[in-house]
Amino acid sequence: MFDITLLWRAPEINPVNRKARSIPGLNPINTYGRVFFFSWFGFMIAFWSWYVRFSTTTGPSCDRFGPRWTFAGCLLAGAIPTALAGGVTNASGLMALRFFVGILGGSFVPCQVWSTGFFDKNVVGTANALTGGFGNAGGGITYFLMPAIFDSLVQDRGLTPHAAWRVAFIVPFICITATAIGMLLLCPDTPTGKWSERHIAVQHNLASHGITGAVVDVPGEFADKQNASSTPSRHGSTEEKLGFEASAPKQPATFDHEAQIGEQQMLDTARGEVVVKPTLKEATNVIFSLQTLNQAGCYFCSFGAELAINSILGAYYVKNFPALKQTGSGNWAAMFGLLNVAFRPLGGVISDLIYPHAGLWGKKAWIHFVGIVTGAFLIAIGLTDAHDKSTMFGLVAGMAFFLEAGNGANFGLVPHVHPFANGIVSGVTGASGNFGGIIFAIIFRYHGKDYAKVFWIIGIMTIAINVSLSWIRPIPRGQIGGH
Repeated sequence: MFDITLLWRAPEINPVNRKARSIPGLNPINTYGRVFFFSWFGFMIAFWSWYVRFSTTTGPSCDRFGPRWTFAGCLLAGAIPTALAGGVTNASGLMALRFFVGILGGSFVPCQVWSTGFFDKNVVGTANALTGGFGNAGGGITYFLMPAIFDSLVQDRGLTPHAAWRVAFIVPFICITATAIGMLLLCPDTPTGKWSERHIAVQHNLASHGITGAVVDVPGEFADKQNASSTPSRHGSTEEKLGFEASAPKQPATFDHEAQIGEQQMLDTARGEVVVKPTLKEATNVIFSLQTLNQAGCYFCSFGAELAINSILGAYYVKNFPALKQTGSGNWAAMFGLLNVAFRPLGGVISDLIYPHAGLWGKKAWIHFVGIVTGAFLIAIGLTDAHDKSTMFGLVAGMAFFLEAGNGANFGLVPHVHPFANGIVSGVTGASGNFGGIIFAIIFRYHGKDYAKVFWIIGIMTIAINVSLSWIRPIPRGQIGGH
């Protein structure tokens, strides 16, 4: 039974990596609650302004510099062109602006990587789905918030409509900048402190629990942090074998509320779940592994379809229901994005509920199940091409549930896949969703106003891709950590 006090109570933590085993989302005083807030709020205001994404770049950047600095960098770099949007006077300027504002879209990856770094495997699906779902709602909020700002400037401040829409862009600039500064000043890189010292912290945490004589795989930079008497010999450019001295004194644990886990689980966490800076060869192996392909393919369908449908749904409603006009159709179309607040988190919550009973195969099966049902709804929308509001809105709501739950379910499994390279896996998966959005948008454009036909085409593609990927193991055979 769910304990509601977990929403504000200090969480139990993993004794090795200090990840929380519950989500104190209503407690911003707690470090984990504060990081959770800035993760979803930062992505939400970025989603408010974005158009295209830089996910393939931000993924490796998270592994190299840490997700907090990457996140803040995306926000600050995208805030400036957002403020300059009102100064655009020609098509060339608009294209350049949309390119640079697209930097904000890359914030999705550090949002998910940062969240993954603070919440343990039993709740990481829920945490990632909540931060992603609340963030995605920024797209729906835009439909309501920007017109409200515009109306306020015209009616209350006396600006002309021509000037008001230009001045309105200053508001998201202020919000984005304030959020970026807030996460830098108020939040840590990792539960154990600085990003550059995360491996040292794991070493000390193991030692504090009396685990000695064990061999732990950690990145080569770790050795640079040790004093001369404890520096191990180097065995390669990426990994070092670091041994504990059997005689090392047991240090007291420095955190309260520690979860009780076994010694072997601690070792597996230390060996396989601490993010490293991989070599080009290792990064290539991760990118082209079947498990990364599975995550990317499923997200190509779910988030790609969401992006493309978001861009045409208002026009589709106007075509089938002319009486709604632009404003009414826009409001109904906005609901599709706003449903992310509930449906994407639900996908992650169900993923976490499945995990204790069916393991990683259960999480993976859930992804494919919602993907196939999404495809069925898309086909139904396309074949019926409903001109009855109740039928159309009901089918779109049903499709939205499974499609957006699929987004949440996908990033419930991502933290388990190659956890030492979580930034790369998250980046490739996120970028595949964007790529899917481009491909599906091209299909919509090619078919003009025959929106119904494209819906069933996307539905068939979604079912086919999910079925074709269903045989792949959720994580590589023999992977250490992530189980």
